[in-house]
Amino acid sequence: MAKRILNRREMRADFDAAETRNKEEEEKDEDEDEDEDEEDGEASDDDEAGEAADDDDAGDEGEVDGDEDDEDAPKKKKKKVAKVKVKVAKPRARSRTAKVVRMRVVWGVYDNSNKCVATYEYPKRKEADEHAARLTTGPGKTHFVQPIKEPIEEKKEEKEEKKK
Repeated sequence: MAKRILNRREMRADFDAAETRNKEEEEKDEDEDEDEDEEDGEASDDDEAGEAADDDDAGDEGEVDGDEDDEDAPKKKKKKVAKVKVKVAKPRARSRTAKVVRMRVVWGVYDNSNKCVATYEYPKRKEADEHAARLTTGPGKTHFVQPIKEPIEEKKEEKEEKKK
């Protein structure tokens, strides 16, 4: 069975949407944490004033101080959720493409052990065949013609002229 081809654009859109949702949630969490910190600060000031009043009342009525211990305990803050950092893959630097070398075709005359005996320009196929026929005369000697691709070597002078 063939695998289903993954649509990279849809996957990228999903990733971007999730990333924006995470950023919005982090901002909301930070805002809530700041609001809670402010509320805790205001409540602690009110609690201190109320405790002073309770201390005066407690001495008059004879209340037990054990009830006030619950109020003295600081309110527990919600633990901050550890932020999950999304690793973004860095784009890799592209490697340079190799320079395309121009090739030309020539005819090569080969002996029985695949050694190139002679080469001829592409339009001179008849001459290459004649040379192979001359070398083939005699027992146990076979020669054949085969095309060869070889790189075109430009002269340095031509390169300099092209640059100018």
